[in-house]
Amino acid sequence: MRRIVPVPALEQPRHKDDPNNCMVSRQRRDVVAVVEDDAGVRAAIRGLLLAHGFKTRCFASAERFLKSSGARPACLILDLRLPGMTGLELLRTLQADGRAIPTICVSGEIQGDRKLQAQLLRAGAMAVLAKPFDPQKLLQLIERALSEHLDG
Repeated sequence: MRRIVPVPALEQPRHKDDPNNCMVSRQRRDVVAVVEDDAGVRAAIRGLLLAHGFKTRCFASAERFLKSSGARPACLILDLRLPGMTGLELLRTLQADGRAIPTICVSGEIQGDRKLQAQLLRAGAMAVLAKPFDPQKLLQLIERALSEHLDG
């Protein structure tokens, strides 16, 4: 049985001069991909990202993400419990194929599971967030991923 996990409420974008604003003032060209099987959670994350100026591409499964065409995303937000290929399996596949992407893993079941967190970090995840997560923390991690992507 699947557990329902609350999704953080969407916030209004902060003004560019707000010191708590995690948005970079540059024009956003990089794409943030979201792989999440729950349509409601996927839509909420997409809405949050769009409200903060990010371009997004969303996928309901790891397989759909792998089959997608277009430019490689600069950042990936990845649910762990997916039908078919799991989030951890997707991370390992991307690493093995030399297509690693700065990835933020999100899951309602990660809280306190140090072994799984360590596996995810070894597989290439840059961060792991437990659902429900703080939207500002997610935005800060995306900004970090994008800045590392530009530097890399």
